[in-house]
Formats: sequence, structure tokens, C-alpha cells
Amino acid sequence: MQLDFVSKSENESFARVVVAAFASQLDPTLDELADIKTAVSEAVTNAIIHGYENTVGIIRISSKLYEDKVVITIQDWGKGIEDIEKARQPLWTSKPELERSGMGFTIMEDFMDELKVDSTPGEGTVVTMVKNINKGTVRQTT
Repeated sequence: MQLDFVSKSENESFARVVVAAFASQLDPTLDELADIKTAVSEAVTNAIIHGYENTVGIIRISSKLYEDKVVITIQDWGKGIEDIEKARQPLWTSKPELERSGMGFTIMEDFMDELKVDSTPGEGTVVTMVKNINKGTVRQTT
């Protein structure tokens, strides 16, 4: 699944619902779906606020389903991240004047099973997240 949309804040909720609907094919628990939606929200919000700042650009979400996991990639072609390790630190934000919490990457990391961030200043950022579905659980069927 691939979806391109304009980097406007009103599209954040649309993006999270689309990815959750796509992932629902794996029959995740409500908690797993909530985790996916939260992580997607954080990644999309980062692209809008930090990647494109006061400009409008395109955000691309790509998602693939596997037997027991969903892989979600969120890409922007914005300004990129100068120091990824610093940006991944809890409570660090490049936009303190906007009252940002600096917890975006921390939340993504906590809610997903894998998180990879690739970024090139001046070219954009790619965030890849993996959520294992039904990890260690047995579902009853009727």
C-alpha cells in the first residue's frame, strides 16, 4: 500500500486511519492497532512540523503486510535531520517555541517493535517502523 498526501496537519488523522485499516487485515488486537495509529501520528506530525516547517510538501506512507508483522515507512522530502541521535533523545526538540514535547521518536520506539530513521539534511527523512502482530498470543476461533 502506498499513499501520498500533502503535509497539512488535517491529513495526520487520515494517514493514521488508513494505515490502521490496512494493518487490520492481520487481525491485530485493539492495543496493537492503537500502537500503530499513535506511531504513525508521531511520524507524520514530525514530517509536517520539522520536515517541511512552514512550507507544504508531500508525505509518502508505504506499508507492507507479512504473516506476522506490518512494516510502515513514512517519507518526506523536507529539510532533513542534522543529528539523528540527538533528535531521538527523549525531551529534545528543535521547536521549543511551539511547545513540542520532544517525545516523537521515543513514542514511536516504545509503541513499535523496530524503528529506523534515515535522514539527509536538505533531502528529507525516511522513518521505517515494524509492528509484530499476534506476537506470542494465541487466538481462539469459534
